[in-house]
Amino acid sequence: MKRNKSWLIIGSFLIIVGIGLIGYDYYSNKAINDDEDIAIAEFYENEETTEDIIEEPTEEKPKEEKKEEKINYIAVLKIPKIKLVRGLVDRNSYLNNIKYNVEILKDSSMPDEVNGNVILAAHSGNARISYFRNLDKLKLGDEISIEYKSKTYEYKIVDIYLIDKTGTAEIIRNKNKSTLTLITCKHNTNKQIIVIAELI
Repeated sequence: MKRNKSWLIIGSFLIIVGIGLIGYDYYSNKAINDDEDIAIAEFYENEETTEDIIEEPTEEKPKEEKKEEKINYIAVLKIPKIKLVRGLVDRNSYLNNIKYNVEILKDSSMPDEVNGNVILAAHSGNARISYFRNLDKLKLGDEISIEYKSKTYEYKIVDIYLIDKTGTAEIIRNKNKSTLTLITCKHNTNKQIIVIAELI
C-alpha cells in the first residue's frame, strides 16, 4: 500500500513538473513571437515615415550600459507558399545568426544591388527557430518577396537542388540577373537544399 502511495506521489509530481515546463515553454515562445510581431509592425511604420523625418540636433546624452539589443528589422522576407513572414536584421547585428533568425550571409548582396545575390540561411527541423522547415515544399515558379528600403522585390524560383553538407555551398546562378538564394539543411540527412530565385 505504501509503495503504491509513493508511486502516486512521484507520478503526480512528474505530471505537475511536466505541465509547468510546457507552460513555461509556451509563454516564453509567445513572448518572443510577440516581440517579433511588434518589430515587423515597427518596420512597416518606419518604411512609411522615413522620408519625412528630419532629426533636430540634440545634446549628446551620456551613454547607458548596453542592454539586450532591440529587434530592428531592415527588411521583411515573405514566402506565401509556406506562409513565412520573417524580418531580417542588419548583417552587423548579433541577431543576424541562424541561432536567432534568418541569417543574411556575409557574402550576400542586398536586394537593391544590380545582378547581386541575396543569400539567406536558416534552420530546418522542428525548433522554434526552424524558419526554413518547409523550404522543401517549394516548387519551381513559386514566388518570394523581400521588402527593403520602401520597395518590394519580387522573385520567382528557377532552380532547386541538393548539395552535400560540407560547410560551404556552391551557388549556381545566372550572374547577369539579380537573384535570391535560400539555404537550409534537408532534415535528417547530410544534404542541404539550395533554392535559387530570380528577380521578376
